[in-house]
Amino acid sequence: MNITEAIQTRRSIKIFKDVEPVSKEVVEQLLQAAIMAPNHHHTEPWKFFVLQGDGRLPLSRVLAEWAKSRVDDPASEAGQKRIKKISRKPLIAPTAIVVALSPKQDSKKAIYIEDVSAVSAAVQNILLEAHGLGLGAIWKSGPAYYAAPVKNYFKLTDEEEILGVIFVGESDMKKNPEPKRIPFEEKTVWITEDEK
Repeated sequence: MNITEAIQTRRSIKIFKDVEPVSKEVVEQLLQAAIMAPNHHHTEPWKFFVLQGDGRLPLSRVLAEWAKSRVDDPASEAGQKRIKKISRKPLIAPTAIVVALSPKQDSKKAIYIEDVSAVSAAVQNILLEAHGLGLGAIWKSGPAYYAAPVKNYFKLTDEEEILGVIFVGESDMKKNPEPKRIPFEEKTVWITEDEK
């Protein structure tokens, strides 16, 4: 698969087969792709946590505890349903790669927005590499992953933060979703002359 085909055909996979986790060798291949992302001043501002099998359960419990503080009545049926839904987030695929921004503290050249962009580029590399290997993957983010208890679970410093989780596995989607994108022409301005 060439790079154009990979970019045009990659889709976020939301349903995974409940099978064995992705092999260590394949995960390492994904992470190798990640660290080849461009990053200004070579700050390499990323950190990865690979959760597989029962290794996903501690995060599930952390999210369940966090969720209890997010519902009006944790003992109610609706509250219990919401807590369960949030606690199951880490379990949607057999392999989860938690991706954190880990800025270089001793670098005077590091710029926050550039480091975030570098980590995002690393995530895209993982998604494309997974697609190229015939695997399904999706990048998920949101308040549950940004929560302080989650950050504490991964022993992140005040300067570090989770930018999301990439779920990887064998797709169980009946069909790939069609991309819904506004044509680039509607989002592009061409400047070809100096009007001065």
